Amino acid sequence: MAEEIQTGNIRISDDVVATIAGLAALDVDGIAAMSGGMSEGLAKRLSGKNAQKGVSVEVGSTEAAIDLRIIVHYGTQIHTVCQELQQAVKDSVESMTGLHVVEVNVKVEGVAFREKEAEIEEVPRLK
Repeated sequence: MAEEIQTGNIRISDDVVATIAGLAALDVDGIAAMSGGMSEGLAKRLSGKNAQKGVSVEVGSTEAAIDLRIIVHYGTQIHTVCQELQQAVKDSVESMTGLHVVEVNVKVEGVAFREKEAEIEEVPRLK
């Protein structure tokens, strides 16, 4: 005798999708950091909610749209890094949540120097 299983609704929180997207983004070579704007900082203070830095998402019942704000390492090919970022985030979110990612928008908000390069610049010129 087979048991009948009743199904219900599954809703994945925007914060969960934002966390997955943010972690996937930081694994891409060439990404120095995620960029949190002033409005995001204000929203965190007003709502008391711990939003994922640099990631905004809209999650529906079967689809998700993701906006990322990033800082890239100096010397990287920005368009290549962004394409890899879009694919990595799309793959991670789709495989972990089962949602179809309809778009991953990327805004490059800054360029960062690598730590080793910054340390070289800090060497005093005079002894």
